[in-house]
Amino acid sequence: MLLFYSGLGGLTVFREIVKQRPDLHYLYLADDARFPYGALAGDEEIARVCEVAGAAIAREHPDCVVIACNTASTLVLPHLRAAHALPFVGTVPAIKPAAALSRTRRIAVLATPATVRRDYTHELIASFAARCRVDLVGSARLAALAEAELSGTHVTDYEISPRSRPAFATTAASRPMSWCSPARITRFSRCVS
Repeated sequence: MLLFYSGLGGLTVFREIVKQRPDLHYLYLADDARFPYGALAGDEEIARVCEVAGAAIAREHPDCVVIACNTASTLVLPHLRAAHALPFVGTVPAIKPAAALSRTRRIAVLATPATVRRDYTHELIASFAARCRVDLVGSARLAALAEAELSGTHVTDYEISPRSRPAFATTAASRPMSWCSPARITRFSRCVS
């Protein structure tokens, strides 16, 4: 099995897969030369992921590919599936399970700005969370902070808090830079970092 991510963040997905299937052989491919994918333009991201993943597929011949990146999965999966005759599994914002489990009908999604803008994310909301209030909080810096923590650098709450705070605000008035968005979403919040 090939697991693909733009850095180390996909190792969290890898650990969970190994718990379920310790019998498989794994290859983890980190494209940290272009981390984070959320900073790339859509066409550039498609080309990069298809190139790097395609080369690994040709070289390693995996039985399955897991794209352990929300940003790449919400954009590139259809292109990879069209180009290769093997199963692809993507990771996308967990809106469906969050909506099913939520008692308050209130969900916050912390992701890259690219992921919160993607049609795929908005389609997930429309399909599975139409009766919920969904706050999308995009931060370009959160991925880098997670990457730093995963590589052994301590990240403080002081660094994380301003980027994640919009997801935890309790009233619209306390949400910085928030505005009404397309009809499928109750509110769209952006945290600029």
